[in-house]
Amino acid sequence: MDSRTFRKVAFIGIGQMGWPMAARLVNAGFHVAVFDLDRERAAAFSSGIGGESPDTLEATVESADVVITMLPKSQHVAQVIRAVRPALRVGALVIDMTSGNPGITQEIAASLESGGILMIDAPVSGGVSRARSGELAIMVGGPAAAVEQAKPLLLAIGTTVTEVGKVGAGQAMKALNNLVSAGGFLIGVEALIIGRKFGLDAGKMVDVLNASTGTNNSTQKKFRQFVLSRTFASNFGLDLMVKDLGIALEVAREEGVTVPFAALCNELWANAAETLGRGKDHTEMARFCEEISGVPLTH
Repeated sequence: MDSRTFRKVAFIGIGQMGWPMAARLVNAGFHVAVFDLDRERAAAFSSGIGGESPDTLEATVESADVVITMLPKSQHVAQVIRAVRPALRVGALVIDMTSGNPGITQEIAASLESGGILMIDAPVSGGVSRARSGELAIMVGGPAAAVEQAKPLLLAIGTTVTEVGKVGAGQAMKALNNLVSAGGFLIGVEALIIGRKFGLDAGKMVDVLNASTGTNNSTQKKFRQFVLSRTFASNFGLDLMVKDLGIALEVAREEGVTVPFAALCNELWANAAETLGRGKDHTEMARFCEEISGVPLTH
């Protein structure tokens, strides 16, 4: 199965992640129609990258074999699906790549299935740089046949496609992945602050952590690059991290699992978002830690 199998792919939401993901599909030979609330951005995509940018959501999804959503929240996905539902053809496949809420996604999937439309969820991990290079990790939930149908598209966007279960399972896994990532970042920053107060050099601490058992994604790819450099420019928002942690805790509550460390982690990240304000990069969590400890990591 290749790009010729799909006559038209509708891609809704071309933000920081959606743009390079949709561009990967165009470059792989898929005919892509994009839609974004920023109409100038959508027009710039079609004129600069390829494909088309219809004026309306309905026109974007009309006759599409596959509809991909890459939006901030599941509530936005639900609004879009309600708006385009009359225009979706029977037999179409909806792929929600939003880092969303599993429960809402399952409700949307059930409503679509009754009309002969299948839905899978396929959130991604890897950030903007790996979206550009097509090296995202994709976790997929949904019926096996639908996942198999989607693989040519997904493999144009990422290098790892892991089937994790029923619809919504991909989003649950994504939220849990970010819980682990957030915990590693937080404890790593606190270790740097303790060491800095003791008199250790923060940069050398990062080197030691990366050569030792304390290494994690944050020590390898965030502390020097975005925290110690003071650029705080990882292109993943603090608000989005807090959203994903909330989803992880919601899954825990629904499953009746007591998770004290995860709850504390979620609380601290939420407090950071409230204190620092909207629009901050998630690596600015380090600034929050510096403020509450009174210890700067750099001079």
